[in-house]
Amino acid sequence: MTEPGAEQVRSAARRMYAAFNAHDHAAATDIFTADFYSHPMGTTGPGSVTRSWQRFHEAFPEAQVVVEDMVVEGDTAAVRTSVRGVPGQPPPTMLEIFRVRDGRIAELWGLSSLRRA
Repeated sequence: MTEPGAEQVRSAARRMYAAFNAHDHAAATDIFTADFYSHPMGTTGPGSVTRSWQRFHEAFPEAQVVVEDMVVEGDTAAVRTSVRGVPGQPPPTMLEIFRVRDGRIAELWGLSSLRRA
């Protein structure tokens, strides 16, 4: 297993946000590793991402993630995004850090300013 290049890491991020914005929940299987781990949710596997995206889109069907900044170092990316289409509040900001392995996202950490009722 070799460390991914910066473009491979950026590509994984772009695929993730494009799939989310297109409501392409099934794409999670191709974007995340089988043993993917989400630190904020404490969940494992692409199925956990699919369920999370589905719940989010049920609550906010117009939501779109806009990448504001992306910094890549080795196999890791830090991405600051804003989320458009969430009514009743200014566009929430997210900061996600993820690690890429073999072209797929293997691990994710994240913070969000999204206010949930």
